Amino acid sequence: MLKYLDEYRDAPLALEIAEAIRGLSTKPFNIMEVCGGHTMAIRKNGIQKIVGENINLISGPGCPVCVTSKVDIDKAIAISQIEDVALCTFGDMIYVPGTKMSLSEAKARGRDIRTVYSVYDAIGFAKKEKEKKIIFISIGFETTTPTVSAAVKQCAREGISNFGILTLNKTMPAALREVLSEEESKIDALLCPGHVSTITGTGMYNFIVDELGVSCCISGFEPVDMLKAIYILTEGHEVGEKKLANAYERAVKAEGNKKARAMMEEVFRAASVEWRGFGVIPGSGLELKDDYAKFDAGKIFDIDVPPAEETDRCMCGDILRGKLKPIDCKLFKTACTPEDPQGACMVSSEGTCAAWYKYGEL
Repeated sequence: MLKYLDEYRDAPLALEIAEAIRGLSTKPFNIMEVCGGHTMAIRKNGIQKIVGENINLISGPGCPVCVTSKVDIDKAIAISQIEDVALCTFGDMIYVPGTKMSLSEAKARGRDIRTVYSVYDAIGFAKKEKEKKIIFISIGFETTTPTVSAAVKQCAREGISNFGILTLNKTMPAALREVLSEEESKIDALLCPGHVSTITGTGMYNFIVDELGVSCCISGFEPVDMLKAIYILTEGHEVGEKKLANAYERAVKAEGNKKARAMMEEVFRAASVEWRGFGVIPGSGLELKDDYAKFDAGKIFDIDVPPAEETDRCMCGDILRGKLKPIDCKLFKTACTPEDPQGACMVSSEGTCAAWYKYGEL
């Protein structure tokens, strides 16, 4: 059956694979889908229902908006309050709560905060508005970082001096180690993000299988892609095999994208950064190298914000770790809704709480 999966991508085939998974699965199996894009696609298509009762799909920390810490939101707001600064951000970020307010609330109070679709929109502003300092909030994992790297190199090459970035980019390996190394972790396998893997290649997951004993399968985002990956993982789980598999061969190669990685490595270096719900994870983020430090908003401005005030009511941190589901949070669908989010997991278009709110159990 598997030889046909890359040729036909229709609903009947998806249902056929789901039936095969149910027939194959005989024991409990906890699979964490790392990426928020997978979480949204799973809930939208009801995949959690059709794979059978033995398979428990658990959301992970792969939503860049969700894992942005309160203190980083507070830093962005502080930068926006500096005279002659325009702060550029992706749409989801504008509603993420900081300690006292969100970027949306800061904008309503008169700060120059702009929603953009790309870092190049921000560069366009910098070229046109030379009297302003244009700061771009850079978030995302290995998928988006090469684009920002190219943009920073362009600004250096063209001498665009009124542009900078607040670097909130993160990388996946250290966070995955953090989740899987917890004593109470019950994760048997990972459904790994296809878009990140197109950059990193498959080798990024070797330590998860070899050191942590957790199987991994790289997947695309269509229902057939995800079901194919779940089938492969279930097949291994049934016979006790721990393995790394690539179910997204049409896009992901073992070596990844060498040019993109080289560009990232030229511009950025690893840094210890804070994740919402995790605290500081060593080596899990990025910072600009010395040659490009003049574009670092943290160095351009002297920003000192107090430690963020965390609430024990929002359970976003435990949801990102896979410990809880949205329905375990007392705020879910009551005090916390997309119109009035109490945590980042309800804000992001890839957030677990947003996915559960929008698509529920059906």
